[in-house]
Amino acid sequence: MPEPDIVSDSPTRKSSLISWIGSLNDARSFRERHWHGTFEDYLQTVRENPKICRTAFQRVYDMILSKGTTEYYNTKKRIVHYHFFDDLDHGGKDAIYGLDIPLMRLVNVFKSAARGYGTEQRVLLLHGPVGSSKSTIARLLKKGLEDYTASPEGALYTFSWQLPERLGNRPIPESEREVPCPMNEDPLHIIPQNIRGKVLERLFEGRPESERI
Repeated sequence: MPEPDIVSDSPTRKSSLISWIGSLNDARSFRERHWHGTFEDYLQTVRENPKICRTAFQRVYDMILSKGTTEYYNTKKRIVHYHFFDDLDHGGKDAIYGLDIPLMRLVNVFKSAARGYGTEQRVLLLHGPVGSSKSTIARLLKKGLEDYTASPEGALYTFSWQLPERLGNRPIPESEREVPCPMNEDPLHIIPQNIRGKVLERLFEGRPESERI
């Protein structure tokens, strides 16, 4: 049996490997995606960019539009093709073809819900035969939201409670003093609901109605 080759893993080799791994990690992007600040910092961020507090339907609708559209006519009917469903960010692996009209109807539901016309209170059911892209559409929306919320345009925020060093007679270990919100709620939910409207009115004072929450 031949003897195995033994490669010496010198400190220099280890150092270069660690440096290479570090070069793959974008530290600036990581900091942007893991922003930390006080509640006051967050309110200032919301004042500067109210879109942070969009509803889920508004976020999904904006995400779809962010990829652009193409309009064309078929037998005098105006058709809008949404490039989001081409899945170009993932090499077209889940691209959908030939369903522009059903996809238009789907996006119109998101648009209506984003504007608060009532469809946001309904359950959306994708119905069709096997192979009609129902699961693919759901997968595209999931992947799209993962990518969109990792970008500055689609950033999501939540909050954690900071516990004191002691609760009564019980000391709190430092590792347990930060308690994340289990539902990943928006930090604005910290404001009691009975006064939230007044706070938002003050927060967006001077902004046009279209930019208010």
